Amino acid sequence: MARLGDYRFGRLTVDGTEHTRDLIVLPDRVVSDWWRREGHSLALEDLEEVLDALPERLILGVGAHGRLRPDPAVIAALERRGVTIECLPTDAAVRRYGELDERRTAAALHLTC
Repeated sequence: MARLGDYRFGRLTVDGTEHTRDLIVLPDRVVSDWWRREGHSLALEDLEEVLDALPERLILGVGAHGRLRPDPAVIAALERRGVTIECLPTDAAVRRYGELDERRTAAALHLTC
């Protein structure tokens, strides 16, 4: 299970390794260089690679200034799959992830704006 460390605009330490691109943290792996079809929106297809691996909770870090906007249909689709979503500025998302059981939580993190 990944341990999230220091976050600052554009940078996040995960298990001692610094990441400078958006990423998804799952209970059993880290997907680095997470890319979305449209940079500041979130479509279900942007999670396609990890959809079946998502645990019961997803923490979505929407960026330092909240620029990443999830489509309400994405939230509804994930909730229908039994996934609870919390959308927070990325610094708060990193803190929140640390408060939760990493075996039952994933984080999709936009590291910049």
